[in-house]
Amino acid sequence: MHMSLFLGTLQLDRASAIPLFRQLYLAVKQAILDRLLPAGMQLPPSRELCQSLAISRQTVLNAYELLLAEGYLSGTVGRGTFVSVDLPREKAKRHSEKFVSQISKQISEQETITPRLSKRGMQFVDRASLAPRQQNKTRAFRVSMPGLDVFPFDVWSRLAARRWRHHDDQLGYGDPAGYVPLRELLSVYLKAARGVVCSPEQIIITSGSQQALYLLSTVLLDPDEAAWVESPGYRGAIEPLQAAQAKVCHVPVDREGLNVEYGARHYPSASLVYCTPSHQLPLGMSMSLQRRLALLAWAKERAAWIIEDDYDSEYRYSGAPLASLQSLDKNDSVIYVGTMSKVLFPALRLGYMVLPPALVAPLTHAKSIVDRHTAILPQMVLADFIAEGHFGRHIKRTRKLYSQRQAALLNGIQIHLSHELDCGAHDGGLDLAVHFRKKLDETCVVKAGLDAGLELRPLSYFFSESASSESAPFSPGLLLGFSSITEEEIHRSCLALRKVLRAMC
Repeated sequence: MHMSLFLGTLQLDRASAIPLFRQLYLAVKQAILDRLLPAGMQLPPSRELCQSLAISRQTVLNAYELLLAEGYLSGTVGRGTFVSVDLPREKAKRHSEKFVSQISKQISEQETITPRLSKRGMQFVDRASLAPRQQNKTRAFRVSMPGLDVFPFDVWSRLAARRWRHHDDQLGYGDPAGYVPLRELLSVYLKAARGVVCSPEQIIITSGSQQALYLLSTVLLDPDEAAWVESPGYRGAIEPLQAAQAKVCHVPVDREGLNVEYGARHYPSASLVYCTPSHQLPLGMSMSLQRRLALLAWAKERAAWIIEDDYDSEYRYSGAPLASLQSLDKNDSVIYVGTMSKVLFPALRLGYMVLPPALVAPLTHAKSIVDRHTAILPQMVLADFIAEGHFGRHIKRTRKLYSQRQAALLNGIQIHLSHELDCGAHDGGLDLAVHFRKKLDETCVVKAGLDAGLELRPLSYFFSESASSESAPFSPGLLLGFSSITEEEIHRSCLALRKVLRAMC
């Protein structure tokens, strides 16, 4: 067969999951085995072939290099590439009988091969669609989103540029636990702001708090070990526990926070507790002192771990900031987890764990296995941001601003939505839980809101399907984020939400 005739019959399927270079490799290989391309025939130069097939030159080079490596071609790419004359006739005949004659059929058969996933791997696949992605422009009422309109990006850019110019040979592999100056600064800040008692050696910097929760779930729990979670509660904590094949136990919350007595009665053998004591997600209440002491006493008796997720404690609008649960712990059972996503911006992907001394070595090693270390340069810039006072000023400025935006939302609900919505706790945070006063379908409300340009998160999102109605009675409603939008936009959006809700009554 003449090479031009072969090329005329060659078809590459761009919709196939098989890479184009491998399709080309398979086609040429089969043609050689079927003697359609005889020994000694010269193949077109890669530049010519890529133009004939309308593919990239690198695709052709990859296919040629694979054929050269397997002995089907000889010569040198760029100096002439030929069908090998050393391919034994018997081998060619055997391969010809084994392989199908039509390349399209061969590709189709390869597409049907499905690799097996482990049971643990299936835990990730089954929940891949559960985590919401927020890639579009920020709009009302996106939850847990800081106000990017007031972040000092000019200061951050200047600090980053300075670090790029003067990196002091610190761009190699770093400490798995994180950049030491940042850990030292965080140790001082957490003690002053949250009462957290720790040394820099107890802090591990993570790629967001989500990585911290995954590492803790994996390291602290064996499959089928029980862990308490709040109901309703943060899905981002439940999913790592499920991926670690733990037994997730849903414990209800009330006005005082996590119901410790319920958890101790129904799930006495649990080895771990995940909670948000300073600002419960999504309902917003703080755990009472009596509940905190009861939880610590139970954990001590059970030798259980407590994960305290302090995700937005910087933003409390009435009274002094509450002390952390970790500051009350006398038995080294509390693991304090924090994040910069709510204070600075989510794309930064910086979080941290404050560990009891016994967990420092195993978690540091686990961190080194997962990703060696969190990106060093953002840690260096954050350390400068804190050391030069920008961090403290930013928190002070945004605390005042978010308080004003929350007040605007509360005022808008009182004026425009008092017949439709009942507000939950609002001592702090970036979001406000509201409950429907009338019987409404959350799914329909969310869809209608989206059509009206509103981003609404239903409260049912935070309730697990496996949680019993006894443990967590469900009250339909929404979680409304207010921190990332202006007071004027909050006012307009309250009017739009009123229109949506009244259309459904």
